[in-house]
Amino acid sequence: MKLPINNTDQQLLGRRHFLRRCGMGFGALGLGEVFSAEGAASQPHFPGTAKRVIHFFLNGGPSHVDTFDPKPALQTHAGRELPRGKFRTERKTGAAFPSPFKFQAHGQSGIEVSSIFPKVAEHVDEIAVIRSMKAKLPNHEPSLMLMNCGDAILSRPSVGSWVTYGLGTENANLPSFIAMSPGGYPIKGAHNWQAGFLPGTFQGTFIDSKHEQVEQLIEHIRNSGQSLGGQRAQLDFLQGLNRGHLAARGGRDDQLRARIQGFELAYRMQMDATDAFDLDREPAYLRDLYGRGVHGRQTLIARRLLEQGVRYVQLWHGAGQPWDNHDKIEENHRKLAGELDQPVGALLTDLKQRGMLEDTLVIFGGEFGRTPTVELNGSGKSRLGRDHNPYGFTVWMAGGGIKGGTVHGATDEFGFEAVEDVVEAHDLHATILHLLGFNHEKFTYRYAGRDFRLTDVAGEVIREVVL
Repeated sequence: MKLPINNTDQQLLGRRHFLRRCGMGFGALGLGEVFSAEGAASQPHFPGTAKRVIHFFLNGGPSHVDTFDPKPALQTHAGRELPRGKFRTERKTGAAFPSPFKFQAHGQSGIEVSSIFPKVAEHVDEIAVIRSMKAKLPNHEPSLMLMNCGDAILSRPSVGSWVTYGLGTENANLPSFIAMSPGGYPIKGAHNWQAGFLPGTFQGTFIDSKHEQVEQLIEHIRNSGQSLGGQRAQLDFLQGLNRGHLAARGGRDDQLRARIQGFELAYRMQMDATDAFDLDREPAYLRDLYGRGVHGRQTLIARRLLEQGVRYVQLWHGAGQPWDNHDKIEENHRKLAGELDQPVGALLTDLKQRGMLEDTLVIFGGEFGRTPTVELNGSGKSRLGRDHNPYGFTVWMAGGGIKGGTVHGATDEFGFEAVEDVVEAHDLHATILHLLGFNHEKFTYRYAGRDFRLTDVAGEVIREVVL
């Protein structure tokens, strides 16, 4: 038996069908005079190898010498003072502190990976490991801003905002940029996914992924008191008033413009969000592959979001800075890696089987690394942990045009600092944009009389890791 459809609902279904068939969002499809004025930038400068990005952010600073950058010299010098040169730590550290984890070569490439990432290690031939990352400051806050927004001090748009500004979204019923973190915000909160001076529609949408029910993941996603048609009529009235105010201001009110788009998106999310976040639609074997824990759930949700047209998904490990292990690094890193290893390995397997890995860029890393020397407490005793280290750390990438099975750059024999083919945040960002089809030097936004770009006045594409 078919239920009758009233005229309003018929119009809604027709509009929804049209948008889905077009595969366009606010960034590419003009939704009236308001939305067409704030679309994505012009088409990419050249055909990109990646269409979407998923970024695992290990907030707190994972230790490179315990994960993807083996340093056997630390074992040789265990318990002895090391020559540091000009290297300075934020806190007092002592002697060489060898990794408690074993490293083993994997795949045809023979890349060595720590024993705490066995599932990720199975995919090393699809991964480019950048062992020569370098930040500028040893503190979390500026380093997070540098890695996410390209500037450690000034307020700038995040990478995800730049990407969605450039490409738009493929689904008008979902945000083009989503950030998920179980349990709450990381340090610096929404600044990590800010739109900055870009139009507000390119701001990341935050989801607390500790919840399992869509009503908890996205507040007010369902309206039990009013039909979609009734909501549409109400919203059209409100949007008419807002568009009138905008027109009276000559169309020059970014906050009002963002509000109009935000209202529209909130309404549209009722159509697709419940599907995207409903893991009951996935077969049991696939949920088991990712793992039934919170990181397995949020990673599988991320894959579903990418499938439905979301351009940029950032997955944080959790509230605060979980990887900031000044104490008991063996215990803590083993636990944290154990929470991510299975989901990340499953994602790479899943994307490859679906034919999505070739045009999905996967990024994995934190804001800096950790010292190869042990951190000491106030009495000079070992804390069995490591201090912050911005001078050398590791980030890896896979898929989306990345040359797998490669190692780029190196830190010194102890892992203090990057010494070969040094890569800074602007270089990483230039490479991300390149894979998406943008020349980072020409990809700009006019603000306050100046053409700004994500990479400011620096950055070089890491050609050695690009196909």
